[in-house]
Amino acid sequence: MSINPLSPSARLAVLAAAFTGLVFDGVELGLMPIASLSVSKGLMGEAYTATLGGEWFARFTAALMLGAAVGGIALGNLGDRIGRTRAMGISILFYSFFAALGALATSQEQMLLLRFLVGLGVGGMWPNGVALVAECWPEASRPLVSGVTSAGLNAGILLLSQLARIWPITAESWRWVFKLSGVPAALGIVVLLALPESPKWLASRGEEGGPTSSPRLRELFRPDLLRATLTGILLSSIPMVGAWAASKWMIPWADKVAGASNVGYKAATQGWWALGATLGCLAGAWLASRLGRRASYLLISVGSAAMTFAMFQLTAPLRPSFHPVVFTQGFVATLFFGWLAVFLPELFPTRVRASGAGLAYNSGRFATAAGVLLAGILFAALGGDYPRVGAVCSLIYALGVPVIWLAPATVDESLRG
Repeated sequence: MSINPLSPSARLAVLAAAFTGLVFDGVELGLMPIASLSVSKGLMGEAYTATLGGEWFARFTAALMLGAAVGGIALGNLGDRIGRTRAMGISILFYSFFAALGALATSQEQMLLLRFLVGLGVGGMWPNGVALVAECWPEASRPLVSGVTSAGLNAGILLLSQLARIWPITAESWRWVFKLSGVPAALGIVVLLALPESPKWLASRGEEGGPTSSPRLRELFRPDLLRATLTGILLSSIPMVGAWAASKWMIPWADKVAGASNVGYKAATQGWWALGATLGCLAGAWLASRLGRRASYLLISVGSAAMTFAMFQLTAPLRPSFHPVVFTQGFVATLFFGWLAVFLPELFPTRVRASGAGLAYNSGRFATAAGVLLAGILFAALGGDYPRVGAVCSLIYALGVPVIWLAPATVDESLRG
């Protein structure tokens, strides 16, 4: 069936909508690392201790990751059934609504449930946004637009960090950031009503978008797709677990060390990391295209393990070297996510592209939820020692060295039909 490509203006609208949706996705991902200790202090009052603060940070993170894993798989599959733009709009509305409800939370348990529900929408945004952009833009432009799309997540974290420097998040003033998180609902409505659909998806479903047999997740485990599915899951899990079980401990660590004497320091720390991470996403897509998928992933794995270890063992918050190292670690460790934005859409045919990318990317979040909880247990066992926890967990990145050899040896793949 013939495919009618979108006009240049329509392609730009798709890219802008996906990028903006992922920016707000990034705000949600960056919210609890920067706000968790303040939320816990505010909700727990005199019962709060530094160790409990670290344990609740792990729980909030695990809840978000578990929700994102479920939402990414379910809403990714929904994108293959009803269209990328519809599923993307639903995802945005979901994370906006439940994030805004966080402003009304009165207990840690309520916030924990809301972070899980926010995660459902956070998880659904990435596979549908990435699939939509990959299918709407020409092959020659795909590394660039994939990098731009993936950079949206970390641009959102950077945006949040700058807002928190202007309006500090403290135990007495943290609800404003949750209220602000409801604003993206307006984008979700625009996406549902006005954004054009992927021509490739429409062609795969019939020229009028009419019903055909609906794709099922079990198709991803057929013999012809099984290797692609398992490879995608493994290669997505390593950077995801590394980011949340290792890297993100630097922000509550900075919060603890700087304390009330420098309330903006944790926001500055997240800002330096997010700036490096935004550039890393852009560079990761380019690196995957220049060096090939295997060589680039292997180099990123080695570099991420080394820089994460250095961040926790060779410097510390308030030292002059800390923020430069944080910036570099953010750049190196998020090269993975620009790489994934190029690689994952290549693994799957159009019919199950959002389902496959969603399953691969978000299965990593199941592993992340478990990894973060284990890191929280390790944190308590080590007496709240942030540097030791971060250094031990940095070894997760090194697993990418053997795992990458399971991936196809590609240099310049095209999207499958």
